[in-house]
Formats: sequence, structure tokens, C-alpha cells
Amino acid sequence: MKSIATVGLTLALVLAGCTTTSPDVIKRDDAQRMSNVLDGVVLSTRPVTVDGSQSGLGAAAGGVVGGVAGSTVGSGKGSVVGSVIGAVAGGVAGNAIERGTTREEAIEILVQLKSGERRAIVQAKGTEAINAGDQVIIVTTGGKARVVKAPRG
Repeated sequence: MKSIATVGLTLALVLAGCTTTSPDVIKRDDAQRMSNVLDGVVLSTRPVTVDGSQSGLGAAAGGVVGGVAGSTVGSGKGSVVGSVIGAVAGGVAGNAIERGTTREEAIEILVQLKSGERRAIVQAKGTEAINAGDQVIIVTTGGKARVVKAPRG
């Protein structure tokens, strides 16, 4: 039974960790698509936290694992009660694990465009630091935007 619990919890953690707002990670569906690009200058940045997701996957996996683990308690009606309590507790725990593992430290970037307009974009911290005064481009694809340093030249 412990191996089932371990597999279920591992699966929940792996699947929960499959999302990011990093400017360095491009979704497969966005590859080979034309993107809009805007030039600008960073006015300011500030650290923020992107709240974790609650897709229900963590709760479902936790519920299954908890139900299986709880069913080993007692026999007959005790086993059924243990299974129900284990499923509820596992669901709550699985939801909390999913939310915690998908939470990410990010940065809010305020950009002044050449047109005079301003844009604010929140994204995970990438490999290159973006600071006030940096020349940047905003790349928009499929309704999602990311800020990267402008190419030199």
C-alpha cells in the first residue's frame, strides 16, 4: 500500500509542476507562430508571487491515495470509515501540495513603450535580469506576453 501512496503523490507533484510563467519557456503550441513585438524601456520592476493553481488533480490524486491508505485501517465498517476519512484528508493534502508546488516567485515589469503607452507584465524571473532603464521588447503570442532584453544593434 505504501508504494501506491508514493506513486500517487509523486504523480501529483510531477503534474502540478508542469506550469510556469518563465520568459525562457515557450509552450509547444506557440512555436513557429508569428508574434507581435513592441519596443520599450523598463520603468520599474518589483518582486511578486504568482499564486499556485488548483486544477483538482492534486485533490483527486490525494483522495485516491488517502482512500487506499485509509481502507487498510480496521475491517468491515471500520475499513469503510477509514477509507472515507483517508480520502477526504488525502484530497485536502493533495490540493495543498498542488497549490504549493505551482506557486512561483515572479517579477512585475512596468514598461514605457515608444508610443508613450505603458504596459505592466508579470512573469517568472528568467535567466537574464531585467532592471529599470533596460531596453526591452514585449513579445505577444496567443494572448500571452513576455518581456526580454532588446537585441543590441
